[in-house]
Amino acid sequence: MSKLIKNEEKETDGYAPVLLPLSNSAIIAHLKTCQQIAADSAQAAFSKYIDSLDDALLEEIREAKSNQDAVELMEVQRMLRSKRDDIERYYCGYLSEGFVKFKKQELNTSVGGDEEAALGDKLSLLENEDLEEAIAITSLTQRADAYFAEPLWALNQRFAVLNDGDHVTESSNPASPIQLCESLRKALKLVCLDGKAKTLAYKVYDKQLLGLTRQILEDINQYLKTQGILPHLRYTIPTGNAPASYLSEEEEENYQQEEEPQNQYEDTAAGFSTNPSGPSPSGEGLSEGEYQDELLQAIRNLQNQLLVSEPVPVNYAPAPAAATVTEADLIEALQIIQQQSQVTPNLVPSSQIAAPVDVSDMMAQLKEIIKKDDEDNDVEKADMQTIDLVGMLFEYMLNDENLPDCVKALLSYLHTPFLKIAFIDPGFFEKTDHPARLLLNSLAEAGAHWVGNDGTQQYEIYEKIKNTVDRILKEFDNDVKIITTLLLEFNSYTKNIIRRQDLMEKRATEKAQGEEKLREVKLRVNDEIRKRTHNRELPSALLLFLLQPWSDYLSFALLRYGDHSEKWIKALGLVDDVLWSIRPKTKDEDKAKQIAMHEDITASMKAGFDTIGFDQAKGKKLIDAILSLMNLAMQSKKAEPAPAPMRHKLEQIAAEKAGTRKSEEDVATPEEAQVVEKLKVIEFGTWFEFEGGRRLKIAWYNARTSHYMLVDQMGKRVDMMSGLDMARQMIAGTAKIISGSSKPFFERALENIFQKLNEKAEANKNSGDENVTEQ
Repeated sequence: MSKLIKNEEKETDGYAPVLLPLSNSAIIAHLKTCQQIAADSAQAAFSKYIDSLDDALLEEIREAKSNQDAVELMEVQRMLRSKRDDIERYYCGYLSEGFVKFKKQELNTSVGGDEEAALGDKLSLLENEDLEEAIAITSLTQRADAYFAEPLWALNQRFAVLNDGDHVTESSNPASPIQLCESLRKALKLVCLDGKAKTLAYKVYDKQLLGLTRQILEDINQYLKTQGILPHLRYTIPTGNAPASYLSEEEEENYQQEEEPQNQYEDTAAGFSTNPSGPSPSGEGLSEGEYQDELLQAIRNLQNQLLVSEPVPVNYAPAPAAATVTEADLIEALQIIQQQSQVTPNLVPSSQIAAPVDVSDMMAQLKEIIKKDDEDNDVEKADMQTIDLVGMLFEYMLNDENLPDCVKALLSYLHTPFLKIAFIDPGFFEKTDHPARLLLNSLAEAGAHWVGNDGTQQYEIYEKIKNTVDRILKEFDNDVKIITTLLLEFNSYTKNIIRRQDLMEKRATEKAQGEEKLREVKLRVNDEIRKRTHNRELPSALLLFLLQPWSDYLSFALLRYGDHSEKWIKALGLVDDVLWSIRPKTKDEDKAKQIAMHEDITASMKAGFDTIGFDQAKGKKLIDAILSLMNLAMQSKKAEPAPAPMRHKLEQIAAEKAGTRKSEEDVATPEEAQVVEKLKVIEFGTWFEFEGGRRLKIAWYNARTSHYMLVDQMGKRVDMMSGLDMARQMIAGTAKIISGSSKPFFERALENIFQKLNEKAEANKNSGDENVTEQ
């Protein structure tokens, strides 16, 4: 217990410290009071939050760019209003539940901690929104944790007293900012919010979180202090500007104008912000550039946080001041390493793959060069973070399954020159349109699209990538202009490829759409005929008429005129009339009706045959045969039914011609059904890798038949595969998504880096602070 508590004053200030340990009943009483304080503050603030969110939605509706956007936002607003009480109850309930878990020592909240990612490994595409939400919550909580570090630390110490002396961190503190954010995340699940609405919800909450955190921390700390729980811990209310929020600069200026400068922290629901920092919960709310800026800022924050949280050795003594290595020194050292690097000449994908660059070996070379003149040389913190960030960027690239191994090996040789670029031009990370970033995106995208893991390539793109890498290694000194030149050349080359590929894909898609539409029509016609002939004994001539020429005419009428047209209705009506006409007639009125229909039926059959160009001789024989059946019915006689083998053969031919449906026995398992549902929302342009390394892309999807058109790396159609077949191949491991997002390589890399750093920060936070010394 003594390792966790730091009393800075000896005087009592009127509060008598409690004598430890506390009884269980006393702990429960204190926690109930703290729970009530947090719930009351949260409820009051949440009511204002919902009002603010409603106003924000109203403003978004007014500024909607289309009626569809406005309608969608109005539906979100309607759901929030109708479920307002439920959302508030759940929000406060989840927050209160944290105190119960704390008492049971079960509270360990992490961002997005629910077990919800079913089939996540199979469909990484669907994790993007969850990742962006996690980034948003992390940034919100980091901002609040940093701003209220001292009162939060004090509350952790006081809660440790109520936790049998066990260490308490933000993740196990029931009143910490992460509990507030997670309570909101869970409560918002009561309504289905799309990316844009979710972005707005977190942006509005961002304006209130600091005020609410301040109120709860102050009130609970004060209560526990009056109860004698570590009354001598001291902290100060923060002053100055709070960390940056999600607000744009314009929103921030407007918001700050509304605040009283001398009373900035009085309103518990007030917002505190300066410049945009943390990543937005969804890319829909921000431009690509704004989102990547916030993502990079969150990464920088995590790097600083991890640096501060590194444990200090017990017997640590400050080292003598070392000579600082300048950026110029680093650039010079990197130039030496770059000159030593070269790509194996005449390498093609189908042959031996070059060994990728060993980043750790490169770092060892860099260190050796730096220490050559002075063993005590030291790299500045900011420069070290840049080195680490570039290293993580290329580490992600080497693990990116979107890229074939041979392309990864080639691009890994860019590590040294790109690290040099990061020092020469800081805009490499800050500017989304930096030529080096764009070139890396283009090289990675081209490699993923037109080079396969089976050793194939299209449009000689591998040689083009290799040539670009060679030129960077040989020609790039300290002038980034060569990168711009290579970017223009490479993009000019791929632009022509993309144009040709898009044209080929467009033609393949149009053809597939036409074929699928015809298939749907034939299936519909076949279903209509089967519905009328099922379990009925029919003569061979009638079956031949219905299942062959007349099915073709029905398909023509439906395809050309639609199912509400007169031609389709009459063509389908003729089937009913003919089936009625061959039934034996015993009543005079039925015979009179059939005689009246005789001429129309004959004329309609002839017109239908002429329309589809049916052979005249065969058509005349069929019409004569059906008229004979009708005459037989007039004599109250039943025609001889078709033999079972003949009927089965005719129906089988018709079914194959229409394109057989999934058999009744071919039912999806629950796991297969889940994957099929996930595939329904997959985006066009997603690449799959099938057995043997063959890469195919989804170019079009027919939602009515659940068929996916797959094209190869040239844009040629390869297959029309059903969703069930794709699901089965994915579950069996013979097919996998290799491009789960249309985001550029650099953005995907930054998201991955954020995830890894955030996991590391969470792990450090949960491990506890074992280096707090007894005072």
